[in-house]
This record gives sequence, C-alpha cells and structure tokens, in this order.
Amino acid sequence: MSENLISVREEPISAQALKALVIRDAAGAIVTFEGTVRDHTGEQATEYLEYEAYDTMVVKVLREIAAAAKERWPLLEVAVHHRTGRLEVGEVSVAIAVSAEHRVAAFEGCRFIIDELKRAAPIWKKEVGPDGSEWVSGPTPGTDTRREKS
Repeated sequence: MSENLISVREEPISAQALKALVIRDAAGAIVTFEGTVRDHTGEQATEYLEYEAYDTMVVKVLREIAAAAKERWPLLEVAVHHRTGRLEVGEVSVAIAVSAEHRVAAFEGCRFIIDELKRAAPIWKKEVGPDGSEWVSGPTPGTDTRREKS
C-alpha cells in the first residue's frame, strides 16, 4: 500500500485529492466521503475542534481497516486521510476515497471504513464553543461504539 494512501496530517485534506490516488482503469465507481466540522453538537454551539492522534498507531489501524474492507468487498484501492490540530467550522477533518468495479462495493466499503475509523482509530477531539471546551471520548479497546442511525 502506497505511503500517501493512508495518512494523518495537520495540512488541509480533500476527497478530490484522494480521488486521484484511487483511480484505476478497471474502476466503474469511485466513492468519496468528507467529514466536516459543523457549527454545533446537539444543542451546543461549536466554534472549532482540536484533534489529537497517536499518529503511528492511527496509520496502522487505518491500514488494517482498509485491508479488511478490501477483503470484504472487491475494492480496487482505498485512501484515507485524517487531520489533526485546530479545525474551523467547515473544514474537512477526514477524507476517504474508494474505487471498485461496481458502485455497491464502493459505497459499502466506504461506509465500513468511516464506521470502523470512528470506532477504532486512536483519534480524539476537543469541541470548543462559547460555553467552554470538552474532550469527546475516543475509542476504548474492545468496545463497539457504532450506533444505528435512521
């Protein structure tokens, strides 16, 4: 797996940049995802977020997630980048690009990757708003924090 396919960085990221990394001649579908900083969490206003990560472990976990996605679906390539540091409202915190021969595999693989990243990657965020700041708990080993959403 190419070093630039999986990374944790302070510099801005975008799914468009990742798309170029996963394009393959056999690809009939490329799915991208960008997670962005929103201006609230629940009823609390958010001014900005601060992300911290155990970088080398995050890269290891993301590579394992990408490999698991490739085992489960016939994906051609996967790229995942996550930001650290201070991010303002509207900035991209995570970007994912997945290529596959068919759209179903690309969509399902991309969703699996973001769900597993949220569950398992040692990345923590501090939400900062007008009422103060709060660290949002990251993954706890051996737990499944995924919830069904309607």
